[in-house]
Amino acid sequence: MKQPAEHKQEKERCILVGICTPRTRPWIISEQVAELGRLAETAGAIVTRSFIQRVQNFSPATLIGEGKVHEVKRALEEDNAKMVVFDDDLSGSQVRNLEQHLPGVKVLDRTGLILDIFAKHAITAESRLMVEVAQLQYMMPRLTGAWTHLCRQHNGGIGTKGPGETQLETDRRLIRKRIQELKKKLEKIEDARESQAENRNDIFHIGIVGYTNAGKSTLTNRLTGADVYVEDKLFATLDSTTRKLYLDGDNIILSDTVGFIRKLPHNLIETFKSTLGVASHADCILEVVDGSAPDYRDHLEVTHKTLEGIISKETPRLRVFNKVEICDEPRRIELKENYPDAILVSARENLGIEKLRNAFREQLENWKKKREVQAAKIKEVVESPWPLHPGQTN
Repeated sequence: MKQPAEHKQEKERCILVGICTPRTRPWIISEQVAELGRLAETAGAIVTRSFIQRVQNFSPATLIGEGKVHEVKRALEEDNAKMVVFDDDLSGSQVRNLEQHLPGVKVLDRTGLILDIFAKHAITAESRLMVEVAQLQYMMPRLTGAWTHLCRQHNGGIGTKGPGETQLETDRRLIRKRIQELKKKLEKIEDARESQAENRNDIFHIGIVGYTNAGKSTLTNRLTGADVYVEDKLFATLDSTTRKLYLDGDNIILSDTVGFIRKLPHNLIETFKSTLGVASHADCILEVVDGSAPDYRDHLEVTHKTLEGIISKETPRLRVFNKVEICDEPRRIELKENYPDAILVSARENLGIEKLRNAFREQLENWKKKREVQAAKIKEVVESPWPLHPGQTN
């Protein structure tokens, strides 16, 4: 089983920073910062502590207030941490200003951290292309910071703006050109996938979607006996994987996809649409939810919003609450009462799997009947006599 390569090196110590405004609920921010901590750990960092600042509005200069910046600086020194990660996106100028206030400290935001994880977990050529596109798009608006030092050197006069602006524009032009080249390659891959989807049009296809770390790969392994890479980390699976499931003499295709997460940048979703395209061709969608997660409702909402415009509303859906082996009885009752059509399973402990297979059988039969109806309509059109023109006789 091929696993993502990991370089052994000393783990970086970091501090997390979240912001709570009057428009957000404190418990949601706490959950988001906790998730940011899991992201940092997945990236290989050690979280020493976290801060949540309540503000009326974001600071244009540093996102957080000046006093909180000094508090974070003291904490970094006390914890011997060299990295601070913000739960909200930072502009190029905010990164520069924070680095000036926090000399020798690496300043990252949530998107930058996710991209770092994606880069580490990208195995196939396709996922590497998608990650590079996303990284370049992320870098574009932050390029200014790399060249302002050239402008400051001159303090006015001849050549004050020339070298910096010329180099900046050159870099932007090169990045735009590279993005276009990569997107053309991704389009070719997507065309090839379209052809593959057409070739297996006579096989029932189930697309597996859900929040990251919901247990999609473990469930795929349990259903198919495959050996898909599994790890208890966010975004352990980045590439889509397709496996066959044999069910009562019928072949079924299961396609696992990249997991979703809160605050996933729009351009990142756009970039990974080709991977999610696997699910868009599916005859049925299997939505996997971590039933033990305190904020599982939020996970459901994120999944639904991410899939808008990618998967047709007419595509049948099955919902599975996974990891029920670690759910307490009140949570199990809550899930059954609020989601009566959902199936409770434990991919790890092999609980509820046969009930899920029965749901597959039902969907498979519905798909066969639908295809029979479509075939009958086509046959009727083909075999119907041509209408006679005026004046014609049989």
